[in-house]
Amino acid sequence: MRILQLCNKAPYPANDGSSIAIYTLAEGLADNGIELHLLPINTKKHFKPDNQVPEEFKLKTHYQSVFKNTNTSILGAFLNLFTNQSYFVSRFYFKEYEHALIKKLKETAFDIIQIEGVFMATYIPIIKKYSKASIVLRSHNVEHQIWERHLETEKNIIKKNYLQLQNNRLKSFEIRVFNKVDAIITITDEDRKTISSICPNTLSYTCLTGLNLLKYPKIHEAKQPQTLFHFASMDWMPNVESVDWLLNEVWPSIAKQLPQTKLVIAGRGMPERFKKLSSSNISIIEQVTDSRDFYNTYDVMLVPLWSGSGLRIKLVEGLAYGKPMITTSIGAEGIPYTSHKNLIIADSSSEFSEAIINVLSDAALKSNLQDGARALAEKHFDYKAIGLQLKAFYQSLCQ
Repeated sequence: MRILQLCNKAPYPANDGSSIAIYTLAEGLADNGIELHLLPINTKKHFKPDNQVPEEFKLKTHYQSVFKNTNTSILGAFLNLFTNQSYFVSRFYFKEYEHALIKKLKETAFDIIQIEGVFMATYIPIIKKYSKASIVLRSHNVEHQIWERHLETEKNIIKKNYLQLQNNRLKSFEIRVFNKVDAIITITDEDRKTISSICPNTLSYTCLTGLNLLKYPKIHEAKQPQTLFHFASMDWMPNVESVDWLLNEVWPSIAKQLPQTKLVIAGRGMPERFKKLSSSNISIIEQVTDSRDFYNTYDVMLVPLWSGSGLRIKLVEGLAYGKPMITTSIGAEGIPYTSHKNLIIADSSSEFSEAIINVLSDAALKSNLQDGARALAEKHFDYKAIGLQLKAFYQSLCQ
């Protein structure tokens, strides 16, 4: 079986949720005997030099990236108003990638073309023109749903009106894509239910994002105990909302009741206003160069998400490392957890504060959460087992 995987970012190094999702599934498919071809856009925003990609990975994925600056701009956003396309989508279509895709499709006959995220679906007309392969959308999130949740809290009326227009266009495009493809792969059952309600006639399948657990040894004791940390890409709007809520609604209570506790906020794309918060008990880390060392250093993981869809990959990493974790119901969507066994669910500021205090003050509770987190990762998130399951689904699709 031959699969072509189209991505809107280069996946190595796998240092954020979407690149981890792309990278580990590529490994899972290749390590299960699939002839895999990986064709990512190497964007300016998330640029990753090809010469740093391991040769072994390049060989087993026929790796080839195409560079493009897909950053948003005021001019681009303005000019887009005179089109009927979503600016969220249109900036990912460009001739250099189109030419590379056509060349790849002419050279190799594929069974499956897997589109990583709805933004790459802008190339579906090209795929259909040059290939007879089944087209599968791997939906990392229901994108218009994320923006709908965000728009509920947006206060700037001009920005809100512009984003509403863009999201209306995005929603229309996303729904058309749902009905154009041969199958949809979702990362959570929640997203699968949402998409099935929109397009009940399109075949769908839930495929969790796995990890190579050999690369994630369980951490038994943090180097800096009694610390809290939030680790996520800070150029993604739901994560910024999470930190705002954490700082405004939870942290003042913790700082008052447990004044020796330290809070670490880490992730690339850190907004300037967060950088100014660095103090004796708040640390801001813009670049995490070694994620294993980071998880090994800090103690209790906080994931207070209030919007977004799909699976939070950093949360899965935390489970794999055996981190005691507190999150919201939305943060844990797609995770087959038991609250207070694998992690703690807290859906209000008072519940979140109480959970933090309980975990920091109860060694037995913390130890049980660590064991439960790792056990959950071992049971549900092994990358090779997930890759094998998806391979079987694709074999049935091609029959």
